[in-house]
Amino acid sequence: MNVLVALAWSAWFAPLASLANLQDTSALHFAGVRAGATLQQISSQVRRRRGQLRCDQAKSDRRVSECRGTLPDSASPGGLAIWVSAIDSTAGVITLSSPVTPATLHTWRDDLTRRYGSVAVGTQGSQKMMQWVHRGRMLRLTWRPEAHSTTASISLVDGHVLDGWGHGRDTASSNP
Repeated sequence: MNVLVALAWSAWFAPLASLANLQDTSALHFAGVRAGATLQQISSQVRRRRGQLRCDQAKSDRRVSECRGTLPDSASPGGLAIWVSAIDSTAGVITLSSPVTPATLHTWRDDLTRRYGSVAVGTQGSQKMMQWVHRGRMLRLTWRPEAHSTTASISLVDGHVLDGWGHGRDTASSNP
């Protein structure tokens, strides 16, 4: 279900992504985690930074794993919450989120713009986002004001992984 939500958001915001002046972003990454990484690579990164990651296999499709945990981050006192949806042990969707200060949000935006190029800021209600898309992968920075702070999240989506899962499900469902 979460994968479907990510795809719906991607379709809505896709026209906002500017592909001009981009570097090679096929390895879109944030906080040492890259789009399309294997669960082993993500787990290693989390352990190296003394974080935690717990994965459970989906009951409806044994190829799907859902992982949640924390990734320590110097800019976020409580660390980054990490959520991973993986197909055949490869991340299709990774989300990192945390309450952030205005300075941290500014740093994240500047770092991503410097690394991947300038893109338009999209708005939906009180939520704002910036999105970079290249070679079947997407990185989206989303932020929204909360009661006394701002919550920001980074989503890393590997379209190749999701497409492979979709094709595998189509084939499996057509062969009873």
